[in-house]
Amino acid sequence: MNSLGMIAIVVDDYDAAISHYVDDLGFSLIEDTVLSSEKRWVVVAPSKDGAKILLAKASNEAQRGAIGNSTGGRVGFFLYTNDFLHTYESYKSRGIEFIEEPRQEAYGQVVVFKDKYGNKWDLIEQLGK
Repeated sequence: MNSLGMIAIVVDDYDAAISHYVDDLGFSLIEDTVLSSEKRWVVVAPSKDGAKILLAKASNEAQRGAIGNSTGGRVGFFLYTNDFLHTYESYKSRGIEFIEEPRQEAYGQVVVFKDKYGNKWDLIEQLGK
């Protein structure tokens, strides 16, 4: 059986990214290992289940240009919650930018937010989950 273990999000600074994903979004810091004077292996995750996120510091101009736009402006990340209202209100109180009002879809309640870098995320509570 195959499973998606990790994705990478390009960031400008390791510590600022850790602060955002851990303090603002409530993710856990799984690993922070120094690999060289310029490179660290930084992994965060919203829960113990599912894929993790490698916070990859941009190392050249092309990578810096991709910060916040790895999916061409589309929603590229999907965060599932079992308590939509609590998560939504918690994120709002922490200054997370929502680009729409919550809406009900056939699959559940959803709202789009941006992370610190401009990446778009769906916050979703699936029906029946």
